[in-house]
Amino acid sequence: MNEQAGKRLRGRLIRGIGGFYTAKTEEGECFTLRCRKKFRHQGLSPLTGDEVLFTPGEGEKHGWIEEIFPRKTTCLRPPVANVSRLVIVLAPVPEADLLLTDRLISRAAAQGMEVILAVNKSDLDPSLGTVIAGEYAAAGIPVFSVSARNNTGLEPLRESMKGALCCFTGQSGAGKSTLLNALLGLQLETGDLSRKIARGKNTTRQTELIEKDGLQVMDTAGFSLLEKEKLLAPEKLKERYPEFMQYEGQCRFRECLHDREPGCAVQAAADAGRISLRRLERYRVLLSETREGWKERYD
Repeated sequence: MNEQAGKRLRGRLIRGIGGFYTAKTEEGECFTLRCRKKFRHQGLSPLTGDEVLFTPGEGEKHGWIEEIFPRKTTCLRPPVANVSRLVIVLAPVPEADLLLTDRLISRAAAQGMEVILAVNKSDLDPSLGTVIAGEYAAAGIPVFSVSARNNTGLEPLRESMKGALCCFTGQSGAGKSTLLNALLGLQLETGDLSRKIARGKNTTRQTELIEKDGLQVMDTAGFSLLEKEKLLAPEKLKERYPEFMQYEGQCRFRECLHDREPGCAVQAAADAGRISLRRLERYRVLLSETREGWKERYD
């Protein structure tokens, strides 16, 4: 008989498959659980990363999730909870999508997540890491140039991930699982890049929290698009750009959105090379999308 049966324990969900969840306690014990119907009535689904209170099952029987503690952060794509550090993986192949990267950074900023950029496959293009570092220097976002294939640049990235629950995300084919293998000495399934369409094939079919050598990392499926945000007021988007904040109040117009208004201090900073002009241009693309989403928010 399980001595812990009937007792309520606290743990973190490390994976969920087909309505079954695995919770891991601080002592390292793992338990298979189901979710009670009350959460469905509350419109709440357990997510990998959730901290939960649960009742273990007896013998081969599963236990039950009794309570889901308040989440510090929530990602819906990929669906994970309590991530405090987002590691966005880019690569020269497929071509780095910095508009997608800025969308991810924006969502992370809204939830108070820290962001790290890992430029993988540096053996294919050693200069890409330098270019991307220049794009995000004024925003204070760390950029690490690494090669999972050659095991180069991994230690600085590994050190930057310690002390936080990290989530790896980014474009399919950028080498997230390969990079995790190299960082943690694992054998996660990886796939070959589709040469025909120069995009990756998703090899990660579920979200799993991996813990090893002092690191906590989510392994998630890759993706290349995010849906619009419909509840973000256009004037709030600029607050997600740290490099803009030092120029707040210096524009000619108090309500300046840094969208080519006359006397814009942010535009002047970009023209002078103090912030990235390309990132400012991508901000304006997102601002246009935000305006459209704001108009559609009640549709």
